[in-house]
Amino acid sequence: MPKTSIIPEGTGKPLAPYVPGSMANDVLYVSGTLPFDKDNNVVHVGDAEAQTRHVLEAIKGVVEAANGTMDDVTFNMIMVTDWDNYDAVNKVYAEYFPGEKPARYCIKCGLVKPDALVEIASIAHVGK
Repeated sequence: MPKTSIIPEGTGKPLAPYVPGSMANDVLYVSGTLPFDKDNNVVHVGDAEAQTRHVLEAIKGVVEAANGTMDDVTFNMIMVTDWDNYDAVNKVYAEYFPGEKPARYCIKCGLVKPDALVEIASIAHVGK
């Protein structure tokens, strides 16, 4: 099965051996996305809403680089470091998925950098 790496213009160097997105058979897999700038510094420290918006904008960039839209997202995996941020994450999340909602799950866990409050990975079906 052939696959294509999806790396939007301006993407910073990943912290580990991965690409922002990988496309196979019209299915786009978006790597876990953290609230990092292009130099892998955490942005909007302490602000779960702003971090969530930053993460979803980055995911949107990967989806659009694969010629899709956020309406093509069918599944999201959400990781938060504190349940106290759950409502803030959901508030912003709802802005990006106003219509038909994707399936998802949310877990509480530690993230790669302590100041990161949220990480999201996605799957989108980007048709031809």
